Amino acid sequence: MGGLKGIAPMMTRQQRSVYRDRIFIFLLAFAAAFTFLANWQTQAQTPQARPLVRAGDMGFGGLLLNSVTPGYFVEAPVIASDIEIEITGPISRTKITQRFTNPSDGWVEGVYVFPVPDEAAVDSLRMQIGARFIEGKIKERQQARIIYEEAKAQGKKASLIEQERPNVFTNSVANIGPHETIIIQIEYQEHVRLDSGAFSLRLPLVVAPRYSPAPEIQMVNFNDTGWSQISDPVPDRDRIESPVLRPSDDAQGPIVNPVSLSITLRSGFELGEIASAHHAVTIERNGAAGATLTLQEGEVAANKDFELTWKPVRGQAPQAALFRETVNGEDYLLAMVVPPLAKSASDMPVRPREVIFVIDNSGSMAGPSIRQAKESLILALDRLSPGDTFNIVRFDDTMELKFPQVVPASPQNVGYAKRFVNDLSADGGTEMLPALKAALLDTTPGDETRVRQVIFLTDGAIGNEAQLFEAIGARLGRSRLFTVGIGSAPNSYFMSRAARLGRGTFTHIGNLAQVKMRMAELFEKLERPVMTDLTAAWPGEITGEAWPNPLPDLYAGEPVVLTAKMSETSGELTLSGRMGDKGWVAKLPLEKAAPGAGVSKLWARKKIASLEESRFEGMDWNAVDKAVLAVALDHHLVSRLTSLVAVDVTPSRPMGAPLGSAEIPLNLPEGWDFDKVFGAQKLNPAQQKPVDSQRADIDANFQLAALAVASAPALTPPPPQGLGLPQGATDANRLILSGLLTLLLSLSLWLARRRFLRVSNEGERP
Repeated sequence: MGGLKGIAPMMTRQQRSVYRDRIFIFLLAFAAAFTFLANWQTQAQTPQARPLVRAGDMGFGGLLLNSVTPGYFVEAPVIASDIEIEITGPISRTKITQRFTNPSDGWVEGVYVFPVPDEAAVDSLRMQIGARFIEGKIKERQQARIIYEEAKAQGKKASLIEQERPNVFTNSVANIGPHETIIIQIEYQEHVRLDSGAFSLRLPLVVAPRYSPAPEIQMVNFNDTGWSQISDPVPDRDRIESPVLRPSDDAQGPIVNPVSLSITLRSGFELGEIASAHHAVTIERNGAAGATLTLQEGEVAANKDFELTWKPVRGQAPQAALFRETVNGEDYLLAMVVPPLAKSASDMPVRPREVIFVIDNSGSMAGPSIRQAKESLILALDRLSPGDTFNIVRFDDTMELKFPQVVPASPQNVGYAKRFVNDLSADGGTEMLPALKAALLDTTPGDETRVRQVIFLTDGAIGNEAQLFEAIGARLGRSRLFTVGIGSAPNSYFMSRAARLGRGTFTHIGNLAQVKMRMAELFEKLERPVMTDLTAAWPGEITGEAWPNPLPDLYAGEPVVLTAKMSETSGELTLSGRMGDKGWVAKLPLEKAAPGAGVSKLWARKKIASLEESRFEGMDWNAVDKAVLAVALDHHLVSRLTSLVAVDVTPSRPMGAPLGSAEIPLNLPEGWDFDKVFGAQKLNPAQQKPVDSQRADIDANFQLAALAVASAPALTPPPPQGLGLPQGATDANRLILSGLLTLLLSLSLWLARRRFLRVSNEGERP
């Protein structure tokens, strides 16, 4: 810098200023270049992590995990499912094989939320690692979770199946290695449905997003110590929520969450029509009573439920079925009896009705669902008789009654109601409880001249089912509740259990083509007399424990379905009931029962379901829990209190290697409007948060990126290198050295510039 002192007096002030600026810019550029070269050398000597992607680069669905590079992500584990179903008479056995693949360079844990039928008995878990199969064991839920967490911490591969709802399960798979595939196999038992002469099986393929009401101030409870505790209507909301993929507009992109399906049908009678309501299938007949079915497309996206129906040839419909299984010296029985249809309503006196229609017009009903619901309600209004009275309740995150109270079903009032229905649009949250309470409010509970019926049209996409069940148990009175499930993936657990608690029946409408047929079937039930006072009597000294208990009322076309554990199978089982003013009796010879594998599991599942429902009818919860736990452990079933856990004895993840966690994303049910459910930011004034989204951080700008949540699941534990992200693939020592050198260079530049200014100022003095 000494040379500058001699030059300064020979320059003008402007020249000196330009000279100083050029030197400063040169030194600054030199510092930047030095830092860049240091970082470039560090990256060149570091193994490359899995390439990052931007959300907008994704042409199809995928779960993306955050990286430290803003706007860039790494793809999480993916899943595919193969499903095999064997139907023998009224019993169905389903095997689901799931393949978890880890596309990242790190060790991860996959958590997948998957659906099953609400009455399914899940009893088997197998984990395949290479050529080895590891059988799952049933354990008390807390114990199973401890076993799983210990295995995960020790680097062992493990799988845990837990029930969140009777129709919603989670499958956690720990220590999936880099680019590794783990195969998990789950099996469950159920009985097929028989209604109006047609058999059907419904296979749920997607868990629809649930609306979970937030805790409110008025729900604060005080315990014996004087301290308050806020009661959450959905205490397990974090466990039933899962990332949801935005549907892709790219029809040529790969299938997300692909499912393949094969069904073997052995009906036990000569088969007539076989139909799949929502998927194209290939049917191969195997004799008069059998068939094999596969999906025509081979694999489909898991975005709507699969429904299969089959009928006997005309005049060959069986009126009864009887199956038996012996387990550990005890006999288990499954009986299915179809009572004769009563004469039509036109041939008998018809009591006038008070009908309350409830229609869900929340955001999850947007698209085809609201059209199905509106058309169904219009048909129901047309079916009213002049002597009936009615009202309509609509709800989203608000509630509205069409009339202040029930009104006569006059042409004028029905016309007003139709215009009201036609003007409905779907938006907002799903605050179902106020609407249910309003519908069950009976201002004339002693009126015996009218039949009071509540017809509830919804997709049931809620997480606070327990609140609604409690309300039904406490407020039902003389009302009867009929649920109509709308859409491609309704919450069948809520729909069917609400109907049972409400002493009604459940009808499902999956598309517009089914509206007229399914609503006509519902009208037949509403207008015919109900089979009541159903009882089962065992022969002689034989004792039995039958479920459900008590037997429910039956509507037109519905069979009596009874499972029993008996001391022996001999003599006749007598079923009796009343239809209007007439009695009905059916006798079944127990020794004629055919072998039926899995009947004991169905009995245990029916018992658990009946016990769980008794909680909402006033039974002591501790007694219920004790009984449920005993049955589930004895019969090796997953329940609210038990889980299946499988652990490999050999550690696979190296000790010290971080483990990331990723929730496997679900498809949005077909026909749902993503922006109506997740994109809208309409606020509920009471909650001050998005009313129809379980994840308030939804980023609508992701569009085709398919990750619905802006904040992807964080890695646990914190070290980011577990998924091979760039920040975990750097050399910290070199970066620290580079930073120190840059800091020293900056300090040198500052000192040099300060000296230069001082010398320049001295040269300007006179």
